[in-house]
Amino acid sequence: MSEQRAIAALESSGLEYEITRHGRVGSLAEAAAARGVEPRDIVKTLVVRRGEGDFLFVLVPGDREISWPLLRALLGVNRLSMPDKEVAKEVTGYERGTITPFGSTTAWPVIADASLVDEPGRRISLGAGAHGSAVTLDAAAALAHLDAQVAEVTGLQAP
Repeated sequence: MSEQRAIAALESSGLEYEITRHGRVGSLAEAAAARGVEPRDIVKTLVVRRGEGDFLFVLVPGDREISWPLLRALLGVNRLSMPDKEVAKEVTGYERGTITPFGSTTAWPVIADASLVDEPGRRISLGAGAHGSAVTLDAAAALAHLDAQVAEVTGLQAP
């Protein structure tokens, strides 16, 4: 059901995309191999809470993590948090690990890390509403469609 909502949103977007379905994976490297992309091209869609009932999506490359100081400075706030899995599902309609801004039950603002558009023609892979389901598409086109604010909000993951 959730995958159908994500795919319907993608179809209505006019964006060119590919759907990949694979079994559960145990690591970023496994997910990248299953989707035919580099680990850095897998994009995690994280739900961040600014305040009561106020959420946003942060798109983070697979090899990076949110830099909370950078994100707080960008948003001009002192506190941010990540909701628990039940709240994340309630506010997006998707379970953790499947969340995507495409077809979310609420069109929350999107912030995308600047590294996602560091090269022309870059393709990224996002969750598609169900475990083992992903969508691969042009990064710049996807971010433009989502009206994403592009900014430096991540740092490399610690090894």
